[in-house]
Amino acid sequence: MSGGARDPGRTVTSRTLAILGAFDLHHPRLTLTEIAARTGLALSTVHRLVGELEEWRAVHRGADGRYQIGRRVWELGQLAPDPLQEVAHPWLQELFGGTGENVHLAVRDGVEVLFVDKVYGKRAVPIVSRTGSRLPMHPTGVGKALLAYEPGWFVTDYLSRPLERPTPHTVIEPGRLARELAQVRAQGYALTHEEMTLGSCSAAAPVLVGDRPVAAVGIVVSSRRVRELPRLVDPLRAVAAGIARDYRAAVTRG
Repeated sequence: MSGGARDPGRTVTSRTLAILGAFDLHHPRLTLTEIAARTGLALSTVHRLVGELEEWRAVHRGADGRYQIGRRVWELGQLAPDPLQEVAHPWLQELFGGTGENVHLAVRDGVEVLFVDKVYGKRAVPIVSRTGSRLPMHPTGVGKALLAYEPGWFVTDYLSRPLERPTPHTVIEPGRLARELAQVRAQGYALTHEEMTLGSCSAAAPVLVGDRPVAAVGIVVSSRRVRELPRLVDPLRAVAAGIARDYRAAVTRG
């Protein structure tokens, strides 16, 4: 079935997915006009499909007329078979309890890191990561911990891309990054200092199942406490190893 004048040849499925994909961390609430602009779909098409999605509870219309993702999508997400988050969360709580600092869990999704869980407190340093958000790999501790264990062809391809520079301290030179990644792999953890956000630094360790990185655990502290990062490495790596062990067992059982 073809779309309107602005979206010829697109199937109903592709148009519906485009509407859901219009929402992200920076655009959590959108009007119909904004959805049309972000998807390239005709406003009449957006109006019709959003109405169907609202009826199915995939989107929800607020009192101000803006739409946001509905709970039905969240319910479906809970059916994803990967037990990683369920297995990892108690370990993240334990690490937070022992340090009082922000702790998060991330996986690689394409050329970005996707944050799938986070444990934090009011007194911890504010950080940009949120559950469900994405960031580039090279400026983040979890990203470097994942990237270091990817196949050589992937690393080469990643380093050949134009790399974002969120802060003046972000390392974007391919040769220097390659050397850092080799060091991360040799020592088993990554460190960053104000590469993603000014005022914060991080340590991260990969969650390795065999030699495959299924996730990375990171801890973020204020830059004023950068000298304390080395003492956090051992408990961080212990948590990453614990998650890997429990994840292997859960996958085997499942």
